[in-house]
Formats: sequence, C-alpha cells, structure tokens
Amino acid sequence: MATYRILSLDGGGIRGLVTAVLMERLLSEAPGWLDKVDLVAGTSTGGIIALGLANGLTPAELHNFYYQKGKRIFDDSWADDIRDLGGLTGADYDNIHLKEELANVFGSTLLKQLRKRVLISAFDLNNDAKRCWKPKFFHNFQGSDSDGERRAADVALYTSAAPTFFPTADRYIDGGVVANNPGMAALAQTQDTRTNINPRPAIHDIVLLSLGTGQSLCVIEGKNLDWGYAHWARALVNIMIDGSVGVADYQCRQILREKYFRLNPTFPPGKQFNLDDVAKMDDMIAFAENSVDISSTVEWLGTYWA
Repeated sequence: MATYRILSLDGGGIRGLVTAVLMERLLSEAPGWLDKVDLVAGTSTGGIIALGLANGLTPAELHNFYYQKGKRIFDDSWADDIRDLGGLTGADYDNIHLKEELANVFGSTLLKQLRKRVLISAFDLNNDAKRCWKPKFFHNFQGSDSDGERRAADVALYTSAAPTFFPTADRYIDGGVVANNPGMAALAQTQDTRTNINPRPAIHDIVLLSLGTGQSLCVIEGKNLDWGYAHWARALVNIMIDGSVGVADYQCRQILREKYFRLNPTFPPGKQFNLDDVAKMDDMIAFAENSVDISSTVEWLGTYWA
C-alpha cells in the first residue's frame, strides 16, 4: 500500500508560534511535504493549527494569526484580575476574544467540510450518558463515531480550554491534560474499524512527523516536597501537560521506529516561554528561525515522507 502520512502537533499556548515558524522553514527546505499529509492531529494550540491547516491556511498565515491576535486572546484586564482575585478564584483569561478570533478563522465550517482528515483531542468533564469524565477525540472520518457535523470553531475552543488559563467550554477542557502530544492517538485512529479508511493502512505503511512547541529547561527543586493544593495547583497542570508528551513519544517511537520523527527543540538555558508569554513572541520567532537545526528533519522527510 502507499505511504500513509500523519502530522501530529503538540499543545503549548502561544508557543504555537514556534510550530508555525518551523513548518514554514520545513516547507522552504522540503517543498510540498505538507500537501502529502493524510491525517493531521492536534491538541490545544496544535489543535487550532491542525484545524487551520485542514481548512486551507498556510503555516505563514498561521504565523501571522498568532502574532497579530495573540495579545488580544491573552488579554488579562485589571477588571478581570479583580473579579477572579488574580487567578485564585477564576481563570487567568476569559475566552471571549478567543471565541471571536476562532469564529473569524473558521466561520460556520463543519469538520466534514475540511480539506483534510483531522483528529483533535479534548477532555469531557461530564459525559451525559454515563455521568463520567473521559478523553474525547474529535475527528471527521466517515463512520459510526464521526464528529463531522461539529463546527470547527467549537472544537478549536474545546481543545484549547486549558485549566486555570481559560474557562471550560461546553463542559470540555484542553486535551493536553491527557494527550498533549496526540501522535499515539492519531496512530490508533487509523486502526479503528469504525473509521472508514479505504484502504486501511497497515502499521508498516504509516509515517508520522511529530512537532512540539519547544521545551524549557525547568525542574522542581527539592527531594521531599510537603506541598498542598496551593503549591501543586499550577505545577500539576504543567506536569500533566508536559508529562503526557513523553509517553506518546516513547510509544510512537517503539511502534514506528525509523518511520517516526519528532522535532521539539529545547530552549536555551535561562529562556523560558510560558503558554501565555505574548510579550516574548519576537524571541520565540527568533529562536525558531535562527536557533533550531532542522537538517535532520528535512533529511527524514526526504527519506520516509516523500
């Protein structure tokens, strides 16, 4: 069978700007590789990018979206700070501006109307049928469990509702709490017999490129921490989101071997970019444009993707 190509995009808030710039550079070095994608999977900011690509946006257009709209999306007014006591009793940001910008990008487009197959992760806090919470993976494959009738703008909002950063959206929160790297979920989706893929790719026919939003050198100091809720609250969110990335990376690498490649650059010592660091967007762009070696990624694309 012909090669089946998956592009997997991590979450990371405004660091999606790094992903967009890296994709721009890869396109300049390996023209046409993005056109060959069969399935694009994304979580959180990666979910927004995945939906944007599937809707026909280019990496350059996504780069501009993040740079031009980031400060409006992550707009923390003094009134909001007073209302939620600086984040203690409410999310750091409301999602009003995020909703508006997603509506501007996707309009009323349904998942089934996108140009590519997508898989977008979220987490459902209240499944009405069984009264339980569970991961939710939205997709537009034909089949009995298809989400093709869902609006792309809504799914983009669900996948990016990061706890403590944004409010929940229609009972959903950020898929990063379970699959910040959706690579393994995408691989599993191709093997789901409820999904109409004809012909269905065998594992040995699949290649997977996984792009991260960059990782900071950071640790929690101390060997025996006696912390309570106040100390662990934000740390646990980051641990869950960052920790799941490594699990999916290990699983995909073990299954696909040389047909899997991950590009997730490490920021230099002293450089830390948080999910909402819109004041550092120029630094993120400079890092992604000038400090990341993509030669091995380009070589891998030429060998396995093309």
